Amino acid sequence: MYKYAPVSVYLGLDSSTQSLTASLIRAGDDGRETIGEHALPFDTTFPEFGTTNGVIRGDASGVVAAPPLLWVTALDRMMGDLVTKWPREMAELAAVSGSAQQHGSVYLNARGLARLSSLGAREPLAPQLAGSFSRPLSPVWMDSSTTTECREIERAVGGKDVLARRTGSRAFERFTGPQIRAFAKREADAYRDTARIHLVSSFMAALLAGADAPIDYGDGSGMNLMDVSTRTWWPEAVEATAAALAGKLPPIQASWLPAGTLAEYWQQRYELPAARVIPWSGDNPCSLIGSGLVREGRLAISLGTSDTVCGMMRDFRRHDGGIGYVSASPTGEFMGTTTFMNGSLARERVRDMYGLDWARFSAALASTPPGNQGALMLPWFDPEITPHVSAPGVRRAGLDASDVSANVRAIVEGQMMAMANHTRWMSPGTSVIHATGGASGNRAVLQVMANVFNAEVVRSRTGNSAALGAALRAFHADRLASGRPISWDDVIEGFADPQPDWHFRPDPAAVKIYVELREKYASAETDALASPSSTT
Repeated sequence: MYKYAPVSVYLGLDSSTQSLTASLIRAGDDGRETIGEHALPFDTTFPEFGTTNGVIRGDASGVVAAPPLLWVTALDRMMGDLVTKWPREMAELAAVSGSAQQHGSVYLNARGLARLSSLGAREPLAPQLAGSFSRPLSPVWMDSSTTTECREIERAVGGKDVLARRTGSRAFERFTGPQIRAFAKREADAYRDTARIHLVSSFMAALLAGADAPIDYGDGSGMNLMDVSTRTWWPEAVEATAAALAGKLPPIQASWLPAGTLAEYWQQRYELPAARVIPWSGDNPCSLIGSGLVREGRLAISLGTSDTVCGMMRDFRRHDGGIGYVSASPTGEFMGTTTFMNGSLARERVRDMYGLDWARFSAALASTPPGNQGALMLPWFDPEITPHVSAPGVRRAGLDASDVSANVRAIVEGQMMAMANHTRWMSPGTSVIHATGGASGNRAVLQVMANVFNAEVVRSRTGNSAALGAALRAFHADRLASGRPISWDDVIEGFADPQPDWHFRPDPAAVKIYVELREKYASAETDALASPSSTT
């Protein structure tokens, strides 16, 4: 077993769709502990930005974005809050890393790129970066407005299969490549004025380091621009996306190599040490680490704004039908990811539709039998990523819209069956699932998950596996940079253990019901996709 070095403090930040969350941990000879977590919900903490659930929906169909100055303001506020709450611990900070919502992109003009290295500690961050963005609103993962650009990129490189073999995925509307192409076509002058295109993750790392930061392997995989095998920009995809794009992209770097140290801004303004800044990654790669999935054979399911299923892979493999995508992992291997847009927001829609709170939602779910007597819901309140649904609309089969309890069970079962059906390619024969995210605190939901997947479900100890995973990545990279490398099994020890009283085993009788119902659900999905008329 690894012998810990003297006590050090590590910070992980998670800039998700709806909030910025921090996880502060300590690792050393005296053991390991989570010092604390702190969260800043965007809508309520920063109402001046006018977001709803962290985003702004455009007038055009499928356009969803967020103001990058919101993330700048939140980061500044977060660091100040952490120093106020844990002054002694923050003074011992050894390294910081982060997680960010994947696929979001930030567009800096030349002034903004230069401004990163000349931030003054006497003035807050946001005013200094005003006017730094060639695109004042950043497209985020919920945007579905780039279907045309997806097809154009696929055709230019020789087809969607060629693109998937090289970049890990066919072109998805939310991926950065199609988003860049749409921007270059629709706002050509603003694109020409763009000096650097960052992901949300690399932009946040750049703010901390006070310098242009690299994109890490894990988050770079979600762009349709990086060759997953070589971990370099794929020239054919870059050229197919937009003119002069190669010069606007940051370098790609291994997830564990430092991107610098905390800038003078943070050291002077908040009296922080020159802690190492480790490249940020995407929320899914970080959640994989935070959930303890550093070996193949287990899945992590994050029940958040979107529901996401991911798992470690030793070797590169992908779904022949283009479901999900394969990316590089922060551990140096691969990970599969399948995202379902209709996650917590869809559950909230059902909750609010029937005037429930979460306690009554849970009671309604628990009061109904597994299988819901065959009643089904395809919960496509918003355009869906998996399967691809551009025209939203809830579909019901054998389900009375006035039956409150049946509709509650229908949305939970529908989401679980969709996840189980569309992730077989990632990890056939999964025996254990690590559940994270807000809805992982609902025991009735986790029991449905166990029954549908026919797998044991455990709940991660931390409420935010992405922030914890970022902190653990900072720990791992700091030890490596100090010449004291440790294994990933040692990194997660004591932090990623599941909650001991949150184990859910599949009920054989319910499993039998879902084996048949999953086939019925798949047929209903196929029929609905063939006939796009919707009901709500």
